[in-house]
Amino acid sequence: MQNPLSHFEIYADNPDGLARFYTSLFDWKVEQMPGNDNYRLVQTVDVDSQRTAKQPGGINGGIMKRPDPKAPPIINYVSVESLDGALERAAKLGAKVMKGKEVVPGRGWFAILSDPEGNPFALWQPDKAAA
Repeated sequence: MQNPLSHFEIYADNPDGLARFYTSLFDWKVEQMPGNDNYRLVQTVDVDSQRTAKQPGGINGGIMKRPDPKAPPIINYVSVESLDGALERAAKLGAKVMKGKEVVPGRGWFAILSDPEGNPFALWQPDKAAA
């Protein structure tokens, strides 16, 4: 499949407490993201050196402080080859941009949209040269 679900984020009022919950419930590995005090990396499956899940069907994600009281509880990220191209195509199909293109330095680019029914989702373009 060309555009797999590749990442999830769970928003929380108490990210550390929620991290403890999921670690205790599912034995997920949760660690602070280097250089970002607001983000915890969640590992639900083992990954290779390029952070690709080794087990079929499994993805990893993150837990972060809820950015807005009206923010949805979970955002799913879909990997795309070209973020700009996917944003253009999504707009033509009726999606609305909630958060425009942003960089995650050294990792890639993302944007958050809502589908025509108002459901949020995100697009992710891996790019180790992103700055």
